Amino acid sequence: MGWFRKKTEEEKLIEQYDKLVKEAHRLSHSDRKASDAKQAEAEELWQKVEALRSQQQS
Repeated sequence: MGWFRKKTEEEKLIEQYDKLVKEAHRLSHSDRKASDAKQAEAEELWQKVEALRSQQQS
C-alpha cells in the first residue's frame, strides 16, 4: 500500500521539479522573465535527479 513509506530523495526532487514546471507554465502567460527563471530552476533540479540515478546505477 505504501501509505507510510517515506519518499526517496529522487521522488522528492521529481515532485519539486513538477511544481516548478507547472509554475513556469503558469507564469509564461504573464511574466516571461519569471517563467524562464522557474524553468532554469527546474532544469537544475532535473540535473540532480539525473545525478542520483547515475549514482544508483553505479
